[in-house]
Amino acid sequence: MKRDQRPINVGIGDLLQFRWPVIALASISHRIAGVVLFVGLAVLLYALEVSLSSEAGFETVKTWMNSAVGKVITWGLLSALAYHFVAGVKHLILDGSDAESLLAATWAARITLAVSAILMGLAAYWVI
Repeated sequence: MKRDQRPINVGIGDLLQFRWPVIALASISHRIAGVVLFVGLAVLLYALEVSLSSEAGFETVKTWMNSAVGKVITWGLLSALAYHFVAGVKHLILDGSDAESLLAATWAARITLAVSAILMGLAAYWVI
């Protein structure tokens, strides 16, 4: 009996060595953007609560949002929202069409990444 030489456990180092297809990268990024939006919503709700508690709380949130960290977080949330939206529209279009080929999915993933990159750049320009 021939012994199977494949690794049993795949670690982080193994994952970084793979050459991921653009379709897989787009799918994984869509999920990560959803998690970022979920966590970011909690942060934004907390900021809303603090800002509505008093005038001093509003000034605290305003100062925090105008700081470099606040701008990076704002840009990150806007970028996640833009990517998640574009990838969601891609899923709706592909699910509602007859384009079920590998080529169509690859091009749709590339277009999703390109449009999202443009929107992320616009978000960076808007926040800064």
